[in-house]
Amino acid sequence: MHVHNAQVTLMRTTAEELRKIAGFLAAKLNKSTGPLTLLLPGGGLSLIDAPGMPFHDADAMEALFDELTKLVVQTPSRVVRRVAANINDATFAEAAASAFVEMMAMAKAP
Repeated sequence: MHVHNAQVTLMRTTAEELRKIAGFLAAKLNKSTGPLTLLLPGGGLSLIDAPGMPFHDADAMEALFDELTKLVVQTPSRVVRRVAANINDATFAEAAASAFVEMMAMAKAP
């Protein structure tokens, strides 16, 4: 648990909970009919789960990412990519922008 302030207390999801979340997300993503790129930020999904922060749990994050990689049916237009950066880092933003440009090009192709 992480007490942010008197009104906000956060609870970290477990590896098992994240596997279930991955199943839910993968089921939705697998229904996609257009270009889709799922970027997995290896450096954390938020500022407080980055390495050295209160919610950092490498095993739980790996459980989520492994399950998503396993369950999302990848095709030429539906891909899962790991990015070695926190979701809030410029490196991740650049990867997201590049993925967007690639998907737009796919959407325009006949």
